[in-house]
Amino acid sequence: MTQSVPAADSEPLTRSSLPRLALRTSLARLSVRPRSMLLLALGPVLAILLGVVGWIFDWRLGVDSAVYRAGALTLLHGDPLYDGSTLAPEPWWALLPFTYAPSAALLFVPLAILPPQLAWGVLGAISLLALALVIRVTIASLPAAMAGARWWSSPARATLVFSIVLLGLEPVWRTIFLGQINLILMALVVVDVLVVTARGGRGGGIMVGVAAAVKLTPLIFVVHLFLTGKRADAVRALVTFLGLQLLMLVLIPGDTIHYWTKTISDTGRIGPVHWAGNQSLNGLMNRVTDLAPWASKAAIGISALLAIPAIWLMLRFHRRGQALAALLVTAFFGLLASPISWSHHWVWAAPLILLLISRLPRTSPATAWRRWVGTGAVIIVFVSCVLLVLPNGRNIELHWKFWQSVLGNAYILMPLVLAAVLVVRWAWLRYRRVDSTPVR
Repeated sequence: MTQSVPAADSEPLTRSSLPRLALRTSLARLSVRPRSMLLLALGPVLAILLGVVGWIFDWRLGVDSAVYRAGALTLLHGDPLYDGSTLAPEPWWALLPFTYAPSAALLFVPLAILPPQLAWGVLGAISLLALALVIRVTIASLPAAMAGARWWSSPARATLVFSIVLLGLEPVWRTIFLGQINLILMALVVVDVLVVTARGGRGGGIMVGVAAAVKLTPLIFVVHLFLTGKRADAVRALVTFLGLQLLMLVLIPGDTIHYWTKTISDTGRIGPVHWAGNQSLNGLMNRVTDLAPWASKAAIGISALLAIPAIWLMLRFHRRGQALAALLVTAFFGLLASPISWSHHWVWAAPLILLLISRLPRTSPATAWRRWVGTGAVIIVFVSCVLLVLPNGRNIELHWKFWQSVLGNAYILMPLVLAAVLVVRWAWLRYRRVDSTPVR
């Protein structure tokens, strides 16, 4: 007996049948819609106003943005960035070490002219706009199969709605609350890879290089560009990154050499790798092995093994014309393989959820529940704040029960489960196609 495979599940998902709305055109249309402009600007304006009020009343706003600002001030004053565990310009409520590359301190210089609370407000405003930009580019990159879905019939309206809804994701609101720059870095990468590079722009790769100069983890997107055939853009990204490092070597040679020879390998300076907030394979292995001396090496080995299916999965999506899905595979593999991936680094959940939602109508009523359950599970993982609810800190993670370990590593398990489901599904569909081929 043979069975036919639904076309919706077997055809490649491309955007060839959809008119592509240029980002520039989209922004131009938005500029002539006062109501949309007002709604989009409301969040950033509120963030800046809150920063002003916090400055007046000396609130403790933006622990991480205060460190960014202090790094910029330290650079301008000519003081060392890495000699101590704190920086002199840091406020009393944000006494933390500067863990970023020297080039990051240079890029943070605009924050030096602002008081700490207002620096948080400005970064929050930019982060909210960056989230909206990522959502808009994501919508433009969704598969053609969702063309008839009502959600996306008005990209401007969908962008505004999801810009509000996705604030409920723990990585998103936590990034804004801490004054982190994860949303901004994600926007740089998304625009570079899915817009500039995809259209053959001469500046392709530059934004990826700048993002990597702030936090090293975006370097993985240089590899992504290279493997997807954008080798000139990959070279530009790498040259941009290295150029900024050479510039810092000229400006502050002592700090630059200190960072690249000592600080970069000192993960303890960033924080305890086994803390629940570290949602990387390194954090997982250190937690489940009770800080075994070989745990981090084992995490590197596992990452190397996972790189093989990750590259295969990424290239499969790329060859099927699904640039967004390919980029997400690289992003989540980078989060897993990084020695430290704090929960707020997982802002890539936002475009992933949009992609999963767009695929909900692409199924038969009999199988719809599977995608609804899968999409709902991903949303619950990133909305539930389970990492904040579970007991953590002071080595409590080393004594978690099994069910606590499952929940406490939910961010790590999510992409692994999704990848496994995809591989099994594709294998099953291929088997069914072979099985349905008539015998001659």
